[in-house]
Amino acid sequence: MSDPAKTRRHAERVKELVASLVREIKDPRLGMVTITDARITGDLREATVYYTVLGDPTEQAGTQAALESAKGMLRTRVGHALGLRHSPSLAFVQDNVMDHAKEMEDLLAEARLRDEEVQRLAAGKQYAGDPDPYKADDEDDEDEGAERVGAREDLG
Repeated sequence: MSDPAKTRRHAERVKELVASLVREIKDPRLGMVTITDARITGDLREATVYYTVLGDPTEQAGTQAALESAKGMLRTRVGHALGLRHSPSLAFVQDNVMDHAKEMEDLLAEARLRDEEVQRLAAGKQYAGDPDPYKADDEDDEDEGAERVGAREDLG
């Protein structure tokens, strides 16, 4: 196992290297690719590279195939640039950040609609009980205090 800081540095370096090397791939199936993240195992043997692709599912599938076919060249170049004893194997995973972002936006819009519905239903309504249910009854407290003082005088 290596140092976690060293592992993070290598992962960041793998991300930068793959992002620059993807431009050199001359495969017509390759679409508009953005490398979003890279993670590398503690033993520096396996790297997972996350990417996004603009386009429809056929363009995304073509890009996946192009990256898989260029994996050997990318691994060799990344290994030389990192200067490690063993070049890390590369695995490409499509990062669906845009799908998650859209899902979150939809959930927030639904929450806003529900809040507006609650506000509409609450408009002009009143509480069922007193406005201040914790109001103290001062007169009862004064009478009880006077009785206690009188009882002590009778005992004395």
